[in-house]
Amino acid sequence: MPPRTHPVQGGWTNVADILDVVIIGSGPGGYVAAIRAGQLGLKTAIVERDKRLGGTCLHRGCIPTKALLWTAELYSHIQQAAEFGIDLKTPTINWPAAMEHKAKVVTGGANGIDYLMKKNKVQVVKGHGRIVGKGKVEVTLNEGGGKQVLETKNIVIATGSVPKSLPNVTVDHKLVYNSDSILEIKEIPKSVLVLGAGAVGCEFASIFSHVGSETALLEFLPHLLPIEDEDASKELERQFRRRKIGYELSARVTKVEPGGKGVKVTMDTPSGSKTLEASILLSAVGRSPVTEGVGLEATSIKPDKGFIPVDDFMRTTEPHVYAIGDVIPGPMLAHMASAEGVLAVEHIAGKEVHPINYDLTPSATYCYPEVASVGLTEKKAKERGYDVKTGTFPFSAILKAKISDEGIGMIKVVSDKKYDEVLGIHMVGPHATELLAEACVALRLEITTEELGRTIHAHPTLSEIVKEGAEAALGTPIHI
Repeated sequence: MPPRTHPVQGGWTNVADILDVVIIGSGPGGYVAAIRAGQLGLKTAIVERDKRLGGTCLHRGCIPTKALLWTAELYSHIQQAAEFGIDLKTPTINWPAAMEHKAKVVTGGANGIDYLMKKNKVQVVKGHGRIVGKGKVEVTLNEGGGKQVLETKNIVIATGSVPKSLPNVTVDHKLVYNSDSILEIKEIPKSVLVLGAGAVGCEFASIFSHVGSETALLEFLPHLLPIEDEDASKELERQFRRRKIGYELSARVTKVEPGGKGVKVTMDTPSGSKTLEASILLSAVGRSPVTEGVGLEATSIKPDKGFIPVDDFMRTTEPHVYAIGDVIPGPMLAHMASAEGVLAVEHIAGKEVHPINYDLTPSATYCYPEVASVGLTEKKAKERGYDVKTGTFPFSAILKAKISDEGIGMIKVVSDKKYDEVLGIHMVGPHATELLAEACVALRLEITTEELGRTIHAHPTLSEIVKEGAEAALGTPIHI
């Protein structure tokens, strides 16, 4: 029997057997799902409308921002080199070179994903994909604009998200940027206002502060990083004040307009109306799911505020259609999208799978100092009915941190008094996002505070703070 064919511009494209799964979107949810599907022997295709695979995380999010953060922090450390016995002439920032380094890292990542698709026999289709019926994904191809229809037993929607803005804040990419366009800014601005003090806002505030921009954050809620434990947020606020990064909390922006310095922002604050000016404004007020144009109207799926409802196995209301990542309710994080993608395709493959415990979602903010957490905050634990005990310990008492003059920040361990189970670990300090891995494993294994506190940690290391934090929760801290 000859293969089915579908018309495309300029000819016909052969489409052999029906695929097992088509994944729409190649971000950290989609491409990881595709790799796992390939490993499981599923006939898999991935559809991507961008020129390169990798999605927001690789091209406009996690990776390019961390590349710039590394440059900015390295510059800051070099400026202090004399304190460590290294005499250097006045260092300067070469911003075009920093941007070139960022681009090189991103390109390398994209090449790596291309290789992994070939290795795992995943068919890559470049174009805009949308569901047009049961088991049918129509792709408007990037090259030529023709259409190709993929027939499949299962579909995974992994189309991600885009930056959103406030109704009264117009992003023109000249005076007012979003997290996409700021990554292409040609020169270092003299001053920056950042609207939104979540992870994205705090990271960009750190970048520009390190490279010499006068920087301030504007946040509608009462604390920086509002989703973090309140003590961690307060500690970050102290460290930002120390670095002369300004911030306005409980601030509601009422007007954004051109000003003498570049842009003028008027806001209502607890102390009354206030106006600030800067060279540019960065809007970092969150992201919106990309669910329009995906073809949901051809399914039984009814989005809720743009998000696609799913069950514990990532299934939507439409049979054999799954959704993962930023398009579903929950943490909009790359590593969570990856976990959801693996769960979805393993369920498709008939593997025994278990729902994700979202209480164990790692949270990592790469500002300086870094902020990292896993598990319940003290407030959330009390709301759940736990009888809570906590312990805190400062990085200033960790000699490895003092060696590099990074004795800033703290750890907070949240535990249950009844069974001594560790419920949450929250850190602000040097390399906190790397130290978090131990906490993730510990909570995954339902460790007790005593077990964590009695675990021998190498000395001198930054990781000693995890042991010390647990001992502080037990009431037996050693080094303070």
